[in-house]
Amino acid sequence: MERLTLIDPLDMHLHLREGETLKRVLPYTANLFSGAVVMPNLKTPLYTAQEVLSYKKSIKEACPKERFTPFMTLFFHENLTLEELTLAQIEGVRIIKLYPKGSTTGSEAGVAQILTPKTLQILETMQSLGLILSMHGESGGFVLEREFEFLSVYEEIARTFPKLQIIIEHMSDARSLERIERFSNLYGTLTLHHLLYTLDDLLGQALNPHLFCKPVLKLPRDREALQKAALGAHPKISFGSDSAPHPKEAKESAKGAAGIFSAPLLLPLLAELFERHGKLENLQAFVSDNAHRIYGIAPLGKRVTLLQEESLIEEDYSGFIPPEAGKRVRWRVESSC
Repeated sequence: MERLTLIDPLDMHLHLREGETLKRVLPYTANLFSGAVVMPNLKTPLYTAQEVLSYKKSIKEACPKERFTPFMTLFFHENLTLEELTLAQIEGVRIIKLYPKGSTTGSEAGVAQILTPKTLQILETMQSLGLILSMHGESGGFVLEREFEFLSVYEEIARTFPKLQIIIEHMSDARSLERIERFSNLYGTLTLHHLLYTLDDLLGQALNPHLFCKPVLKLPRDREALQKAALGAHPKISFGSDSAPHPKEAKESAKGAAGIFSAPLLLPLLAELFERHGKLENLQAFVSDNAHRIYGIAPLGKRVTLLQEESLIEEDYSGFIPPEAGKRVRWRVESSC
């Protein structure tokens, strides 16, 4: 049986929630990843460095025995000051996450208008401090065009602040790939679900609420372009799962919650995808090396070994339903140390 050992796998976009949900979902990531970028859009967004540090403490307390590093993020808001951003930097919080208002779960307190003098001043401060801008980039337009329509905002910020490192989070539209090629300070993350599924998987036969996410799944041509970038280990792209747990009753409801809980099956399904395309040798760069270089992360020392042996995706993980529930995958995790 073939084995594949990944050194320091990283998830550069993760939702852990808080309270009991945090305790239930964190092990699925902490057991298998050296670290993860943890999102700040909690029920009460993390507006200050002190709130971020308090949340980090909760994460560390929930996995005391695991070698796992949470890379924390601060919620971008229009009252951010030089003092607050400096404190965040001193405390090791290097990523500021910007949500357009109402664009996704927990974004009600996001920014209504991005390119205002006040926002631009904050971005200039971030550039001077060497902080990273991470953005959920969607307009309020037609759902399949929202990411594309927002690209002009990325362009304006990238052009105005050429030394500011900017991340297009969870790219879902093939046209986003051209933008990261055009601007040296523009990077991207890719999810498992945007690499595997299209709009047809969400609603082509019957509605599958467990594949509903934002940005929504796109067209086959988008998936093919994103796959090509991931399989080729594009040097400006990191893996970021955007795993987002919602209770079954919230997903299977009249207003199904947006978010896909993929944390338990990320590495086996990625290995299957890369193997199917004859690119297993590039998985290390996609899930680790690129992120270490782009975000300046030092080696963390975890090694995860996958075995080419069929395994079953469970129907339910601690009360949360994954995609592909009940199906079999060609790989399983053999060890993590």
